[in-house]
Amino acid sequence: MMAIDPVCGMSVDPASAKHRAEHAGQEYLFCSAGCRTKFLADPERYLDPAKAKAAAEAVPEGTVFTCPMHPEVRQVGPGSCPICGMALEPAMVTAEAGPNHELIDFTRRFRIGLVLTLPVFVLEMGGHLFGLFHGIGQQRMNWIGLVLATPVVFWAGWPFLERGARSLVSRHFNMFTLIAIGTLAAWIYSVAATLAPGLFPAAMQGEHGGVPTFFEAAAVITVLVLLGQILELRARDATSGAIRALLDLSPKTARLIGEDGAEHDVPLAEIGVGARLRVRPGEAVPVDGTVIEGRSSVDESMVTGESAPVLKEEGAAVVGGTTNGTGGLVIRAERVGADTVLARIVQMVSDAQRSRAPVQRLADQVSGWFVPAVIAVALAAFAIWFAVGPEPRLPHALVAAVSVLIIACPCALGLATPMSITVGVGRGARSGILIRDAEALERMEAVDTLLIDKTGTLTEGRPSVTAIAAQPGLGEDEILRLAAAVERASEHPLADAMVRAAAERGTSLPSVADFTAVSGKGVAGLVEGRRVAVGNALYFADQGIEAAPLAEAAEAIRMTGATAVLVALDGQPAGVIGIADPIRPSARAALDALRADGIAIVMVTGDNRTTAEAVARQLGIDVIEAEVLPEDKAAVVQRYRSRKRVVAMAGDGINDAPALAAADIGIAMGTGTDVAIASSGITLASGDLARLPEARALSRATMRNIRQNLGFAFAYNAAGVPIAAGLLYPWLGILLSPMVAALAMALSSVSVIGNALRLRRMPLR
Repeated sequence: MMAIDPVCGMSVDPASAKHRAEHAGQEYLFCSAGCRTKFLADPERYLDPAKAKAAAEAVPEGTVFTCPMHPEVRQVGPGSCPICGMALEPAMVTAEAGPNHELIDFTRRFRIGLVLTLPVFVLEMGGHLFGLFHGIGQQRMNWIGLVLATPVVFWAGWPFLERGARSLVSRHFNMFTLIAIGTLAAWIYSVAATLAPGLFPAAMQGEHGGVPTFFEAAAVITVLVLLGQILELRARDATSGAIRALLDLSPKTARLIGEDGAEHDVPLAEIGVGARLRVRPGEAVPVDGTVIEGRSSVDESMVTGESAPVLKEEGAAVVGGTTNGTGGLVIRAERVGADTVLARIVQMVSDAQRSRAPVQRLADQVSGWFVPAVIAVALAAFAIWFAVGPEPRLPHALVAAVSVLIIACPCALGLATPMSITVGVGRGARSGILIRDAEALERMEAVDTLLIDKTGTLTEGRPSVTAIAAQPGLGEDEILRLAAAVERASEHPLADAMVRAAAERGTSLPSVADFTAVSGKGVAGLVEGRRVAVGNALYFADQGIEAAPLAEAAEAIRMTGATAVLVALDGQPAGVIGIADPIRPSARAALDALRADGIAIVMVTGDNRTTAEAVARQLGIDVIEAEVLPEDKAAVVQRYRSRKRVVAMAGDGINDAPALAAADIGIAMGTGTDVAIASSGITLASGDLARLPEARALSRATMRNIRQNLGFAFAYNAAGVPIAAGLLYPWLGILLSPMVAALAMALSSVSVIGNALRLRRMPLR
């Protein structure tokens, strides 16, 4: 039994392997008619044509639609943009492609319009080119054209006429303004020639009687514009492929382990925080969680862009949408629904695709005066041809005016930037490069200076205790125990290293009272009745604690590249704890690639200069801003910007957020804090610095693609309008047909989108 494609209405054979696919346990059907629309293989919904039609027309209540060219336009339900007239599309892409109502409607109008247009076209072209159908007579051919072309113009082309009229009322002139004026002008002239041929001079009478008309032009233009819109809508659907690929990662169900140990599959929407879930080998992880049982390697490539599977065992965090390997896992749900990493990535990518790049301002400014200018050119062409053109002057003048109106439609100009941005942002998401908005993507190309944080950015962010130097009379374990007790209340990565080191030694930590913290300096608290202070030399100076007795031991630790943390008990120096954070394996290669690309690298850290220099030597960094307090990092960014540098700041912590926001573009590590990610224009999902040169390559490729599109759109109109107006006629005898103009206009928009889609296959390495 055949299924029905809900978009085009074509039949699909469910038994054919060509039409079937399976992903994440869900079975899908694909139409072979070129739609490539994916829909769930649900017999109850799609094997019945009536139910297929109902499914195609259903839109979830409250769905918000927006315009790809004007994202500020938002409304509940489908419709057309009041500014440019383009079909609105859902603001948020869903996993199931679903019906494209505009595509369904235009496909139906195109098919019926084509059937009615072909006889008119054959009669007219056969008579002009091959001398056929002379026995019918011009007047009879005119009546046949009137009967067949009128429903094409006013039914098949009604959406264009409606949008054109709306643009005139709102004074937001757009491509539909030109299409409506052009087709109506040709149709009105033809109706007058058919109904009242006596109004026209004898010179316009054909040799077979009657006045030649342009019914075939009005009908063919309408059908070609419909075809162009269909091709454009299909191409626009393809630009959402990156988001759908991400959404497809998440399974529709999860295997819930009940309180009694019984297991059963439940819809993902029913999973709450704290639920225990089993992830079997080969299955997708349903939600963000923590492994509480089992051991397996997990493929996180579609979320982070990192190809190597990551080992997960008890206590490890897992991300929803990643794929489990050969081992079994039991996880505890930590984030569900819109709070998962995958959901936030999808939202970020979707928002970025709807944003506008500064380069688009040029296209917006041009579009503001373009349509009125085209109408003026069309009127001028009509007047010149009517005044000095060859006989019959009126038809020649009308051909020139309509051709100018049709070929100059600014759709390609309007689509040039948003299509490239949409595809470029999606391409980045596939590689774990998350772009917050189009402006960030554009600015990344111009960056010439990178300020980069050390801990958690250049390093792995998992520091460990490497040395403990205690003052005479104190033991290393005691120093670590008291320091870790205070640091347990801190969020700093170095604090976590001390707590983990104490746990590894089997030390139980006492409670802390009267806890205080000074960002970037240190912490203090009462532990077992003793005042414990942990921090750097600046913190000790603020607290009136003498740090000199610890200076030699601290400097020895720093020379190894470790951070020296000072510890005091009851106001007296007690010891030094050395904490080292391994440098990321990809850091050196990534920085070398950026340096080769002309970017100056500056390391900004709150660490002591000796420690910072030890790390910088390993990474080939020559410029260091050391001992910088969190509140001063933003000032460092401003200092470099004041030197007319285009500054990118890369960091991962809460203390980096002000600097990330102050830079021309902030780059956050996806492994960092939420506030750092929120302050950034670009997020590297895996935290892998190898993605930095790739982000630069992505920015360059996208901006190059935008310039190509804008150049093509400007050149097309600059060349097309004069030719359509008849500029070449005096020398070459070329006068462009309105039908050829309509085909060229449709192909220009499709060409722009096709060029943008090339970014999907662009290598970033």
